[in-house]
Amino acid sequence: MGDERGRSRRPDGRRGRPEYTVYRSRPRLLERLRRGREPEFRGRGSLRGDPRRPTRRRSPRLSPGRVVRWIALAAAAWLALSLVVFLVSAQIEESKVSASAERTLDRGGLLPFSSNTILVLGSDARPKGTDEGGANVVGQPSRADTIMLLRTGGFASAKLSIPRDTVVDIPGHGPDKINAAYAIGGPSLTVTTVERFLDIDVNHLVEVNFANFPDFIDSLGGVYVKTGRVCAELDGGDDNGGTTLDLRPGKNKLDGRHALGLARVRTNRCNASEDDRDRAARQQEILTAIKHRLISPVTFLRLPRVSWQAPKAVRTDMSGFTLLGLFAAIQTAGSPAPRVLAPSGFATTPGGGSGLTVSEDERREEVRRFLGR
Repeated sequence: MGDERGRSRRPDGRRGRPEYTVYRSRPRLLERLRRGREPEFRGRGSLRGDPRRPTRRRSPRLSPGRVVRWIALAAAAWLALSLVVFLVSAQIEESKVSASAERTLDRGGLLPFSSNTILVLGSDARPKGTDEGGANVVGQPSRADTIMLLRTGGFASAKLSIPRDTVVDIPGHGPDKINAAYAIGGPSLTVTTVERFLDIDVNHLVEVNFANFPDFIDSLGGVYVKTGRVCAELDGGDDNGGTTLDLRPGKNKLDGRHALGLARVRTNRCNASEDDRDRAARQQEILTAIKHRLISPVTFLRLPRVSWQAPKAVRTDMSGFTLLGLFAAIQTAGSPAPRVLAPSGFATTPGGGSGLTVSEDERREEVRRFLGR
C-alpha cells in the first residue's frame, strides 16, 4: 500500500515513478545586476560554468586609427593653449602704442584676406651699459635704426627698406635725415614722413622691441640667416659682454643675441665697401629667417613659449587677432627678395652732416613694384 501511494498512474494505466516538469524563472533585476558584476563561470559542476576557469573581458585593441585620433586631440589642445597664450600676451603689449601714432594710420582691410602696408621701425636706443658706437641710451631721444615697409595679406608679398640716412622733408621741420623724424616726433611723425615721402598709405605700425627681441629668437631655438662674410664686434665683443660676429657666406645659425647684433652691424670689417643698403638687406633676411623658423616642427614643440614671446618682441597698434592675421598672411605669402631704395646722390643736412638722396623715378618705380601695380 505504501508503495502504491508513492507511485502515480502513467497514461497507459500502469503505476510507476511520478513525472515532474521543471520550470526556471528569470533572475530578478537585482540578482541580474549582481550577476553582471561577478565573474561568470562555465564548466562542470555549475550551471553557470567551471569555477576554475574565469572568463576574461577583452581590453580595447590599440588600433592605428585610435592612435591617430589621440595625437590629433593632443595637437589641437596644444594649439588651443598656444592661441590663448598669444592673445593674452598681445593684449598686454597692445596698450603700449601711443594714441598719436594710431591716429596717423590709415584703415586697412581685414588680415590675412586684404593687402595691408605695415611700417616696421626699430630705434637706436640701447640698454644702459652698452658702448655701441652711434647708439643712444634708452630714455634719451633716439633715431630710427630700421625703417622697413611690409606689404602682406591677400597673397601679396613685398618688402622695401628706406636707408636711415636718406634726406627727406620732415613735415613741419624741413629737410633732414629720415631717421631724425623718430627723434623729433616719435613713431607718429615717422609714419607721416614715410607716407609723404613715398606717397603711400600706412595701415599698421610695428615697433621692434630690441630689449625682448633676443628672447623671441631664443624661444624659436635660433634662426638660420643667409649672409655674406660678416666680421664685427658690438659692445666690446663676446669677451666683454657684447656681441662678436664672424659669419661665413651662406646660412648661419644665430641665437637671439647674435641675430640682434647682425641687425645692428654698421661697419663690416670683412667688407669695407658695404653701406646702409647692405645693412637694410640683412634686416630683411632676418625677417625671412624668422618666417621659415615659425613653420618648423621644432617650433611646434615650443609653441606656447613662442606665442608668449612673439607679441613681447614688438609694440603695435594691432589687436591679438589682427596680429595673428598678420602672421598668417606672412606665412601664406611668398618670400620676396630684399628691396632697398637706391640713392642717387648726396646732400648736406641743416646740421652740416651728409645724407643720401633718392630720385623721384627711383621712388616711383620701387613703390609701383611694392604695391604690385
